[in-house]
Amino acid sequence: MATEISRRMWRLLLLVFCLSLSQQGSRAEEYQAANDDYANGDDYIKYWTEYAILPKRCIVYNDVDVIVFSVFEHGYKQCSDDPMGTFIAPVPVFLNGYLQQFAQEEYDQGYDDYATPDAAQYTDCVQQQVSGRNLWFQVGCTDGTSQSLSVNIYSDNTCTTRYLEDGYDDSAIDASAIQVPFKRCQNCVNWVDMSDDKIDDMFYENRQTQAPLCSTAWQYKETCNRKCQRTGLEPREKEGWNTSDKILLAILTLFGMVMLVTIIRKRQKMSNKEALLEQAAMSAAGLQQAHVIGIFILVVLVVAVFALLGLKNITWALLLVINTVLFGYLMKLTVDSGVSAGETVIGPDGTIIRRGDSDDSSVASTADNRNTGTYMLPQLA
Repeated sequence: MATEISRRMWRLLLLVFCLSLSQQGSRAEEYQAANDDYANGDDYIKYWTEYAILPKRCIVYNDVDVIVFSVFEHGYKQCSDDPMGTFIAPVPVFLNGYLQQFAQEEYDQGYDDYATPDAAQYTDCVQQQVSGRNLWFQVGCTDGTSQSLSVNIYSDNTCTTRYLEDGYDDSAIDASAIQVPFKRCQNCVNWVDMSDDKIDDMFYENRQTQAPLCSTAWQYKETCNRKCQRTGLEPREKEGWNTSDKILLAILTLFGMVMLVTIIRKRQKMSNKEALLEQAAMSAAGLQQAHVIGIFILVVLVVAVFALLGLKNITWALLLVINTVLFGYLMKLTVDSGVSAGETVIGPDGTIIRRGDSDDSSVASTADNRNTGTYMLPQLA
């Protein structure tokens, strides 16, 4: 009887062992099939030497914590050119690739004693008992920011149902050692000088084809559409005019108004000849006085609109241009009025004739002066 029971137990154990091998074999086949599909895909990249990757932010998209990233074909440009595309990958997958990349670089630099951080275990869905309750933990996005990772809490063993505490699912587990460098361009392959005893014949080939971060993110990527790219963007604060800006704006405006009033007064004192010369110059340029006034008013209105919209740079530029033009024209009027007041003309009889006199008055004055020196014949009685 005992022998029969023993035989049945051995048969049961053998059956369980065979089933286990069968399941492992099927999983290995599925994994190999997935890798084969990736390797035979149209977007498969074999050599990563020239590529770079830029992790942008961590967001919750379709209720899944993902990392938004871009891949660049020319790594030497430090992610400043147009990317090949913007994609997303699950946080645990992306983080696994990053940690493998970091460990590889540490090994290349000679740090053989490098150990993976304890928090790296949470790339898997890890069960822990908290206050007598079974909860599961996995790395994901930090609540309230898109530039940090935290270990999130879940209530199921697949880490899909979030366990919220006061509206948050972040745990108190320290995740500082597994942070992804967001907004920092990362070369897919980093070369380090190594001794010959650490390099085999396939070293350089393996480093170019086995870039853990880029190859992992690329293999499990999904295209990030417009809605995805807008998710998690921090709202841009509208930059307004601060106190110093307002003071400088008032000074420039007041300076321009003073110059404008001074120009109007000086134009009222212009001689007819100077006014005609200025009008002739404008006519030669195809402009009339009304055109100049209209353009000036339009520019002032445009500056006012830009100032109300808070567009500082273009407002400063236009104000400086207006003040420069007004100052230049004011200097011209000042010089012309000084020359007109100070320049003198000597008449044929030595009389001083000023330039500001009109042509008619000059002619009359000249005629009178000429008659003054004329010899008159005496009248005979």
